Amino acid sequence: MARYTGPRTKISRRFGIPIFGPSKALEKRNFPPGVHGAKGRRKQSEYAVALGEKQKLKMMYGVLEKQFRRYYETASAKRGVTGELMLQMLETRLDNIVYRLGFATSRRQARQMVTHGHIRVNGRKVNICSFGCRVGDVIEVREGAKARQMATVALEASSLNPVPDWLSLNKDLFRGSVARIPTREEIAPVVNERLIVELYSR
Repeated sequence: MARYTGPRTKISRRFGIPIFGPSKALEKRNFPPGVHGAKGRRKQSEYAVALGEKQKLKMMYGVLEKQFRRYYETASAKRGVTGELMLQMLETRLDNIVYRLGFATSRRQARQMVTHGHIRVNGRKVNICSFGCRVGDVIEVREGAKARQMATVALEASSLNPVPDWLSLNKDLFRGSVARIPTREEIAPVVNERLIVELYSR
């Protein structure tokens, strides 16, 4: 399965935001990587800014170009605001929901839990990270010492991060569900999705 496996700190420093979660390196060296990074960030063209927004969103959700374009094309074919629909599709991916519920401390760990068969949706094992969850779907950690142990550690580590209102969680049963589709305000994207839509629609 194709995914980005390079240095994450450099990506966060390149864009100036903690894309993969809190980064001590970014706090200490808040400038782009490389020998010329300390000189500051150069002024970018409109195209470069839009491209950067797309790269940030792709890195955040761990999606490569072909799949990301598919999300855009699916969203643009539906009624509604294309950018917001695209964000909702990314946010309701199974790996992201596992992360949002607190069963994993990062999207990368959530992705690993899904691919290793530790997650069930509506009682059935699903090992596809990009599986799109719908309202009413029940997501739970499979019974088993290893799976439950990982989820317990993650839930303790993420106890300070509240579960989004569009999800419901039962920690004792290691089970959560999708109450509704999240709004843009609840997703709180780190990008300007309208620039991404404009980039693809050129």
